[in-house]
Amino acid sequence: MADEEREEQQAEEKTGGGKGKLLLIALLLLILLGAGGGAAYFFLFAKKGDKKEEVPKPTVSPEAVGVMYKLEPSFIVNLADPEMTMYARVSITLEVSAPEVVLEVQKREPILRDAIIEILSNKTSRELRSPEGREQLKLEIIKRVNTILVQGGIRNVYFTEFVVQAE
Repeated sequence: MADEEREEQQAEEKTGGGKGKLLLIALLLLILLGAGGGAAYFFLFAKKGDKKEEVPKPTVSPEAVGVMYKLEPSFIVNLADPEMTMYARVSITLEVSAPEVVLEVQKREPILRDAIIEILSNKTSRELRSPEGREQLKLEIIKRVNTILVQGGIRNVYFTEFVVQAE
């Protein structure tokens, strides 16, 4: 009899242990389903207002940037250095105030190129190597070109290549 009771207890422990494992698996499955459902709800049904507001990118209006005209070919000039021969190679793009001004720039390009060559060749390498010197050069070019143009003017000068070197 005692042997039969022990066998029944062992059988109950085995089946009870199986029930415990089954219960544990069911509980884990329920937790995973709940977490998955919560994640799905969060990603699919979250309000748009909960997200951080995106900062709009600043847009440049067409009036802010003028029409560009590249003076081709690059300017290659001797500089005004007395102690040694120095050269400058400069590529220039002009920002004109209106599209109509491009036609005038094209028409007067030889005159404009001559004026720019004169300005560049009167500079020393020391002047052109400093940022302040290049800014001053831009202002001089703008002033001189605007005295030559009749129908409009240029807003800015951009150096797309700027090399100063010794012979």
